[in-house]
Amino acid sequence: MFDQQIYTERRNRLRAKMASGIILIPGNNESPLNYSDNTYHFRQDSTFLYLFGLDIPGLFGVIDANSGNDTLFGNDNSIDDIIWSGVKPSIKELAASVGVKNALPFADLFVKLGNSQFHFLPPYRSDIKLLLEKLLGLPTVHLAKHASIDLIHALVAMRSVKDEFEIAEIEVACETGYKMHVAAMKMAKPGVMEQEIAGTIEGIALAYGGGTSFPTILTQNGQTLHNHSHSFQLEKGRLMIVDAGAESNGHYASDFTRTIPVGGKFSQKQLDIYNIVLKANNTATALIKPGETYLSIHLKIAEVITTELKELGLMKGDVKEAVANGAHALFMPHGLGHMMGLDVHDMENYGQVYVGYDDEIRPIDQFGTANLRLGRRLQKGFVITNEPGIYFIPALIEKWYNEKTNHAFINFDQVRKYFDFGGVRLEDDILVTDSGARILGKRIPINPEEVGALQL
Repeated sequence: MFDQQIYTERRNRLRAKMASGIILIPGNNESPLNYSDNTYHFRQDSTFLYLFGLDIPGLFGVIDANSGNDTLFGNDNSIDDIIWSGVKPSIKELAASVGVKNALPFADLFVKLGNSQFHFLPPYRSDIKLLLEKLLGLPTVHLAKHASIDLIHALVAMRSVKDEFEIAEIEVACETGYKMHVAAMKMAKPGVMEQEIAGTIEGIALAYGGGTSFPTILTQNGQTLHNHSHSFQLEKGRLMIVDAGAESNGHYASDFTRTIPVGGKFSQKQLDIYNIVLKANNTATALIKPGETYLSIHLKIAEVITTELKELGLMKGDVKEAVANGAHALFMPHGLGHMMGLDVHDMENYGQVYVGYDDEIRPIDQFGTANLRLGRRLQKGFVITNEPGIYFIPALIEKWYNEKTNHAFINFDQVRKYFDFGGVRLEDDILVTDSGARILGKRIPINPEEVGALQL
């Protein structure tokens, strides 16, 4: 948790942006795993953490833009709570620790709000939806359309630009991410189970912070972009993709991807594709700076990939025309990156289009580029991911071949020779600086010789 003044200043800034109305910021509750007293690991709502900082369940924050007052609602510990969970600060003490003067029992939430203009975010948990339904008299199915667009825009503007304290927390998460990925590289040997490596690196995340920042992707079947199965034994000559990150104890995220040759040696075929992705990654970092749109950088990286695949004989034709037609998306059907902070996909519970785009830059409705989660103009203080990749997805390749999609730009006979290849993805976390970009944390080994050497 940061100093209480940080939370006070954040709430005051939000109040000034909203000007009037009552801002409702519910915290998360415990969620039952298989019966009420056996719960999932608790994770506080990120907006609540940002504005109120308290990492415990059963709280509700109210920011009054009319009166200038803040109130924390929650219950003091009962004797049963003390027996099972120990003595904890009172609700008044918790409120005071984050600069909130008013602290009331949770039940008072239903009698103290009165009639006013209420601002709330789109709820994503069922219990919070039911709570808001009771508070506001709005059926749960109508809550999303009544969510405050003004509140969304205000919070996106605030949370997009990270301060020095947030950046320091992200660097802590990056340090843990480094440990995780180096451990995975050392373990990527023939005969080892994917599950063993995944379990080891998730243990590192727990040992040094708040656990993983998202479910770990670790697979030698990298042609499946979000492959959460860890059920295979590693085979010599295959490529293992590890897309994994950590949360700091303050819940700030890291998110890295590396691709590792099982047994420590790339084949020439693998190295050719790996080096294209590495060039795309390094080029993107060099292009990132304030004022550039991430959509334009994404498209420039698509040109890099297309140019290099053309050199390998997998693509053909005019590079710019190929990218304009989306031909590159056969090999990279995802976007270059996304915002990152308290959430690994920062603030996307608000509605991804509000976070990644704005009135100037709108999403492109084209296969592949439509999956770009961040397109808008970059600002100093943004923390973003840079994650180009190349994949050979047999079902997609056959679909495009049969439907005559982009035949003018793809040499399908050559591409079919890569059906058993898998994929390559390389991802760094980037801070947008005054004039360019800085990779956050110590850069995880990425040059081919470095990656292979860790298994020797």
